Amino acid sequence: MSGTLYIVATPIGNLDDIGRRALATLQAADIIACEDTRHSRRLLDACAIDRPLTALHQHNERGAAEALIRRLHAGENVALVSDAGTPLVSDPGALLTRLAHAAGIRVCPIPGASSVIVALSAGGLPADRFTFAGFIPAKAGERQRFLDDYRTATHTTIFFEAPHRIADTLAAMADAFDSARPLVIARELSKQFEQIASLTVATAPAWLAADANRARGEFVLLLGAAAAQPNAGWQALADDLRDAGLAAKTTAALVAKHTGANKKAVYQYLLDRADG
Repeated sequence: MSGTLYIVATPIGNLDDIGRRALATLQAADIIACEDTRHSRRLLDACAIDRPLTALHQHNERGAAEALIRRLHAGENVALVSDAGTPLVSDPGALLTRLAHAAGIRVCPIPGASSVIVALSAGGLPADRFTFAGFIPAKAGERQRFLDDYRTATHTTIFFEAPHRIADTLAAMADAFDSARPLVIARELSKQFEQIASLTVATAPAWLAADANRARGEFVLLLGAAAAQPNAGWQALADDLRDAGLAAKTTAALVAKHTGANKKAVYQYLLDRADG
């Protein structure tokens, strides 16, 4: 009989947040798969749990997942954890879970902390509908194109960001979005220096720069919905800019920035007009 794959949520900061069921599952597991064995060993030591660890990360995911499936087929129970929070949320593990389902192996989630939900619950923005967008690209061009996809989002959008990129990201957001658009910065959630600041995209860069300590820790960013824009009205501006000699890509970017229109839709409109 096959074993069970347990997907175990661990604390995102405060170790007291770990649940009794998670502790019991980790204690009983034949092996614990984790991103960084050194990091997870500290957690286990703090909880007085002595179980073997094996690394499963983006560089070895295929081989590690297949090895764990063989152990599950042999009847062993495997617990999967991430460095913090709920596994698979911007972390490795999807392949292992998919292979387990395909092989008919039971997959059992052990619920717990998730920085996405923690930030959403305390951020003060609408939480009835939201998009989790994950980590923001590091390169400037890719970052700008990535943010463009959320220029007209009608619900809360959640991002992760690292401390060494937070200043560049906030500056890019201030450039990409309407200045009054709400932005909540949540950092060091559940840790000693936890901070949740309700700002706008225009005021966020100055807020960050006002105190060097604010750039420390891991960040969850909650971007509020874009202000409602008229469905029509940008076409005339796009036509005028095109007639003035601006390239289609430049025109689309300017129209999107100043009207909130979807840049791809504007660009396609200009192409269609050119073809006609």
